[in-house]
Amino acid sequence: MKISVELTLTPLQDDFEPAIIQFIKNLRASNLKVLENPLSTQVYGEYNEVMSVLNKEIKEAFELIDKGLLYMKIVKSDRFEYEPHF
Repeated sequence: MKISVELTLTPLQDDFEPAIIQFIKNLRASNLKVLENPLSTQVYGEYNEVMSVLNKEIKEAFELIDKGLLYMKIVKSDRFEYEPHF
């Protein structure tokens, strides 16, 4: 089953950039399709593979920050090729 996941990591501390940068670099190094924009990162692939990678990388990201939030949306389909029709 293919899924699409949108992630927004929000460390609640002054020195937040290193944790976000490392999180994105780790996602890029996976075998998953990853897209980024200034507000979020999207990950696409097979459910088990995506969730396995996210489980590991979210834990590592949380270990790098004192306090923070992770917003995650999951869609049951691969929306990588999505283009607006308007």
